[in-house]
Amino acid sequence: GDWDFWSDWKDRRLWVTVTPIVLITFPAAVQAVLWERFRLPFGATIVILGLLLGEWVNRYFNFWGWTYFPINFVFPASLIPGAILLDVVLMLSGSYLFTAVIGGMAWGLVFYPGNWPIIAPLHVPV
Repeated sequence: GDWDFWSDWKDRRLWVTVTPIVLITFPAAVQAVLWERFRLPFGATIVILGLLLGEWVNRYFNFWGWTYFPINFVFPASLIPGAILLDVVLMLSGSYLFTAVIGGMAWGLVFYPGNWPIIAPLHVPV
């Protein structure tokens, strides 16, 4: 959504609630398939790395390539810490229920602190 595009819209109310809730579905689905069929515990991380690569390509070509909008104002959210936690919870527990409850909660709780290093320079009084 728009909360993942421009840095001045990365507000504390909507960005931390909408983005993690919407973006957990596809990594969880791929994680379940890779765990069920191959017992590979890194499905969510692989999906998020692919999503991050696609988002950077989108940001570069669409924002910088078409409109010359400064690329440092349109960075995507970092979902890698949450994906790693989701995969670690599944690997350690082996339970889909435990992963859904604890891993999903960790995914949502680590989203904003995981993005603090990226948005810290933007949280200055003007």
